[in-house]
Amino acid sequence: MMKEITTEELKKRLESGEDLELIDVREDEEVEGGMIPEAKHIRMSEIPEKLAEIDKEKETIFICRSGGRSGRVCEYLEEQGYDVVNMVGGMLEWEGNTKPKSELA
Repeated sequence: MMKEITTEELKKRLESGEDLELIDVREDEEVEGGMIPEAKHIRMSEIPEKLAEIDKEKETIFICRSGGRSGRVCEYLEEQGYDVVNMVGGMLEWEGNTKPKSELA
């Protein structure tokens, strides 16, 4: 059973100062429209070649537009032994801060 987090739960955890691993798997033009500032951007198609950038020992929360793509990434990474959580509802339901990726670099 895949672990999930709601957008509200994630927002509360970030506001409380928790150090979380967040990865946004959307495409470049999507993250330019706004992403959670604490998140790293790794496109879904790049996940298999960028496994070294994901800490296998640390819980990692995956984000996309609605929760579908991030759910598929979580399924894939779970099979590889990663500790993953899918943000259900995705950025469509996110009510916290966002910034265009170009402002986060």
